Amino acid sequence: MLLFTFILCPFTFLLFCIFEYPPEIEMIYQQFDPHPALMPYIDAYWIAKGDSSGPNTERILPDGCIDIILNSGADCLTEENTYLLANRKTYLIGTMTRFKENLMNSGTNLIGIRFKPAGFSAFYDHSSVYKLTDETIEFNQKVAPDLENTVEYFTAYLDHFFLKILSKPKRSLAPLITDIQDRHGQISVNTLADKYFTTVRQLQRHFNEYLGISPKEFINLVRYQSALDKIRNNTTNKSLAEIAFESGYYDHSHLTNEIKKYTGTPPAAF
Repeated sequence: MLLFTFILCPFTFLLFCIFEYPPEIEMIYQQFDPHPALMPYIDAYWIAKGDSSGPNTERILPDGCIDIILNSGADCLTEENTYLLANRKTYLIGTMTRFKENLMNSGTNLIGIRFKPAGFSAFYDHSSVYKLTDETIEFNQKVAPDLENTVEYFTAYLDHFFLKILSKPKRSLAPLITDIQDRHGQISVNTLADKYFTTVRQLQRHFNEYLGISPKEFINLVRYQSALDKIRNNTTNKSLAEIAFESGYYDHSHLTNEIKKYTGTPPAAF
């Protein structure tokens, strides 16, 4: 049995891209919208709790976002059980290009802030974001939300905290990111550069600086998310080849390889 409680947000489908649970695992996941003034930069606040049945594996799929995670409960293993998210510590999860797995214990209680792509730069220094790609590091608690206040007041405190440090970046990639998402990742980097009167080299520099990945990598990520959404909601029983063609892939083998690269499992598993 899966327990989900959440408030819908503009990127609701990402909920199912981020947390993937095998049928035997019970997991409580909740997500909440931030203050309206924060919505251009923060996708959601979320809570993930382990259940009473013992250690469970939680698979996290790449979504183009950076997360801050506060662990208010039991220790949690990640990075194929090689990195410990310790109790009462705060961590920064860089933009992911591959899936990760967390080993959740019964007492694990993770609280997260998921920033929209490039949204992290509205609150923190983004100059070295590219160094965080696919990395999990301990975050400086002096500049992170206070754990005690987060646990006690949650969204009210997080809204207050991030509104206080909000500093709109001089350069915004939001229009380009929205364009890529609206096109479901079916746009070339050259076309994107021409449309926004810039060069491919400048795009690469800005995406690496604000997202930690190249524009091509982000386009591929969005395209895979769109294709995965179609596979999960295939109410008209389209073939994998049809979905691949609609999603901009060469053939079903190309789509299968991409799904496996990002999720670790073939399309049939969804």
